[in-house]
This record gives sequence, structure tokens and C-alpha cells, in this order.
Amino acid sequence: MSQPADLARALLNLARDDDVALQALLDGTAVSDAIIGFHAQQAVEKALKAVLAAQGVDFPYTHDVDGLMELCRDSGLEVPHELSGADALSPFGVEFRYGATDPSPLNREQAAGWSAAAVAWAERVLDLPE
Repeated sequence: MSQPADLARALLNLARDDDVALQALLDGTAVSDAIIGFHAQQAVEKALKAVLAAQGVDFPYTHDVDGLMELCRDSGLEVPHELSGADALSPFGVEFRYGATDPSPLNREQAAGWSAAAVAWAERVLDLPE
């Protein structure tokens, strides 16, 4: 197996882990939006990076979801419309995670939808079972 394929699979597995954690935490009323948003952001970020790695595209060390989606588009990859607006998760990757600013209210269902859509897309691109 080639190195880009190995990296793509590893990133997809990490994205899946964050998506599973997010789903498990959704019903927890004591769980903050910052934690839910963090796992959603991480799942989307890692799924995007998995797709880029699978295509042999170098990507930066970044939590910028919009930048990663733009890199996908620039590389000829069609980002699914279900990820429209997912760039709203970017601050949950760093800013909100470390308390630099307070998170704005999070639509948890939308965040979970973005997470699930990103993972499902990456699985289709990598041609792996969902």
C-alpha cells in the first residue's frame, strides 16, 4: 500500500472516531457546545485531509475547514453540498477549544450533519465501507 493511501486511511479512521464521539455526546445536556463543536470540526477536518491525502495532494497543518475545502476544489475534487457552511466549525478547532473566545451558540444537529456528511464523503472517495 502506498504512503498516501496509508495516511488517507489513518485520517479517515480518526475522522470516524471524532464522529462517533460527537454522536455519543449529542444527548449529554452537560456537554458544552465547545466540546460538540470541537469533535464536529475535527471529524470534518480529518475527513477533508483524508480525501486530499488519497488524491496525493499535500495539505497544510491547519484547522481551517474553509481553506481545506478550497484546496479540495482547487485540486479538482467536488466538495459535497452537504458541507456548505461547515467552515463555521473552524473556530471550534482552536479558538473555542482553548478559551480564547466564547463560542457562539452551536446548532448541534447541523454540526452532526456536517460531521457525518464529511466522513461519508471521505469513505466514498477512498472507496471504503461506511
